[in-house]
Amino acid sequence: MNIKQAKQEIADTLKAYLAKDSLGNYRIPPIRQRPILLMGPPGIGKTQIMEQAAAENGVGLVAYTITHHTRQSAVGLPFIEHRCYGGEDTAVTEYTMSEILASVYRLMERTGLKEGILFLDEINCVSETLAPMMLQFLQCKTFGNQRLPDGWLIAAAGNPPEYNKSVRDFDVVTLDRVRRIDVTEDFGVWKEYAVRRGVHGAIISYLDIKKDCFYRIETTVDGLQFVTARGWEDLSELLTVYESLGMRAGRGVIGQYLQLPRIAKDFANYLELYYKYQRTYHVDDILTGKWQSVTASELRAAPFDEALSVLGLLFARLSAEARKARKQDALTTALHNELLTLREALDQGAEPLSELTKLAVRRREQLRTEQESGRLDLEQRELLQREIQVLEAYYSRLQDGGVISPADAMEHIRAWFGTETSKRDELGGQAKTALDHAFRFLEESLGQGQELVIFVTELTAGYDTSWLIENFGCDAYFRHNRELLFDDTQHRIREEIIAAKAETNL
Repeated sequence: MNIKQAKQEIADTLKAYLAKDSLGNYRIPPIRQRPILLMGPPGIGKTQIMEQAAAENGVGLVAYTITHHTRQSAVGLPFIEHRCYGGEDTAVTEYTMSEILASVYRLMERTGLKEGILFLDEINCVSETLAPMMLQFLQCKTFGNQRLPDGWLIAAAGNPPEYNKSVRDFDVVTLDRVRRIDVTEDFGVWKEYAVRRGVHGAIISYLDIKKDCFYRIETTVDGLQFVTARGWEDLSELLTVYESLGMRAGRGVIGQYLQLPRIAKDFANYLELYYKYQRTYHVDDILTGKWQSVTASELRAAPFDEALSVLGLLFARLSAEARKARKQDALTTALHNELLTLREALDQGAEPLSELTKLAVRRREQLRTEQESGRLDLEQRELLQREIQVLEAYYSRLQDGGVISPADAMEHIRAWFGTETSKRDELGGQAKTALDHAFRFLEESLGQGQELVIFVTELTAGYDTSWLIENFGCDAYFRHNRELLFDDTQHRIREEIIAAKAETNL
């Protein structure tokens, strides 16, 4: 299955394992809660789906790469304990708590979360001395004489032997106690994730054209050469920062992330074309409605691959503009909820500065807890940080203005909050206008060709662009979407008529 299906499988497993009966007992006893074993090629996102599953299901996450552990750190250190057996004092070997299990208890103590996922990566690459203990843990959920707390799902990941010479085969006894999920790479699923995360437009448009370059591992005379989803995403981060600093990534740098020379060279060449198209077609001018007729003519005469690249440029920029508006909307919504809480407190006679401090402290504590629990993604972190900044800014403004009544304080805060809602409307309006201009340009240059069909499809599938259209509308999008639906209906009816005629002739 692909990585999206595996994530859903993990989420469903969590719900089933954490379900309790009327007496508070787990409906599936912990001894019957089989660990999940994800098997798949490296770099396809096995660790990330664990992070997402934990965040979306409100549970903690403790993650370890098991190859970094020795038997002592995983199992604990032995010590002598004296026990009385049959009336005689007997020296017995006990073990200190495993570092891994101690991390689970530590997270529970710091965050208050009693349930979660313990993720052990590279599980089938453990050392020879640790292998028996690891198999025991998968089978019995114990390290030495210490047991994993109830309410914690064990999830492990490993690479098939064709990708790693150090792997160990699991015996039948172990496999009969785990739920094995074989995960394969899937560009379509990754693209959905990549667009949501804002992966660099050049990468997405390149892979749209050359999907077979998304994930490859080849054994050559020069050794193992590979390109993975992780490599593309990490390269995206570098490209984005380089561009913000006015720098360009050369072929050598790209080859450090895409470790298959043929694809690294090809993408490096494409990246130069991408930047060239950016300059040639003046994407910023298009989105502000200031393009020249020669620009539309150039796109009309361009080969299909070049047109796709320009569509990628437009979509990347539109997604970025829509993302700004969506993030501001999320901030506005979060602040609105905070201010409702503040107003209730002030109506009951609370002191404004004290209540603002409490709100900011609560959000800081939430930020700390979410980070420690391992379930905070970058966007959630940014939202909490921006929310804290705004609340602290309100505090400073009130403090600088002197002590005022709760009613006056609330009036000031409402006015300041109004600037946030205005900013949301402004960003949304700008993104919508840019989208309108993009449609006008494409209609002028490409007419009703297949490129426009691709563009509408990308907007529909894009997380940020679909949010923008849903909340701010776009007449051109709805018009073209209706035409596409009408064409699909016509095609379906035509196929049904042909099929009916064929049956009649029989």
